[in-house]
Amino acid sequence: MKKKNEIIIPEGLTEVVLHACCAPCSTAIVEWMLQHGIKPTIFYFNPNIYPQKEYEIRKEESKRHAESLGVGWIDGDYDHENWLAQIKGLENEPERGSRCQQCFRLRMMATALEAKRLGISFFTTTLASSRWKSLEQVDRAGRDAQEAVEGTTYWAQNWRKSGLQDRRNVLLKEYGFYNQLYCGCEFSMRAANAEVKSE
Repeated sequence: MKKKNEIIIPEGLTEVVLHACCAPCSTAIVEWMLQHGIKPTIFYFNPNIYPQKEYEIRKEESKRHAESLGVGWIDGDYDHENWLAQIKGLENEPERGSRCQQCFRLRMMATALEAKRLGISFFTTTLASSRWKSLEQVDRAGRDAQEAVEGTTYWAQNWRKSGLQDRRNVLLKEYGFYNQLYCGCEFSMRAANAEVKSE
């Protein structure tokens, strides 16, 4: 009988493409994977992040994390203008609204395509580790990508389980990672700033 908060490894999974939103969210997940005989390849694809300076800081931290562990790391393209075009009309949607759903969809589609290119069947994402994200939205985006890209399987996993959130906080301090204060795009930045002002 499986424990309620146990992380479940799909049958046949030994290698996975892990979409990473940032280094802090990756740390405990990658550590867990390595401890359980799973080989992750980190795919850093986050064209939503604004401004580009912020993107570069997060990218370099993710790369540093992967290199410290000898884990494969792939740099996805940064095309914020294209991302803005893809979410056009959703700029004023609230956090966890349809803009976020579209953003997740774009990033999961790119991850599934990268997994197929690499010949790796499974893909998953650190987006499912954040308490600020809708797990339902993340999973929907992953499953949509799985359906669209033949030969790929989305590993739908709640990465907040098995004490990984607490472990993340420990590793964040150990690595001395930059820890961002907003999700990534200018609209989430606006929402975060508004929240700070209201407090």
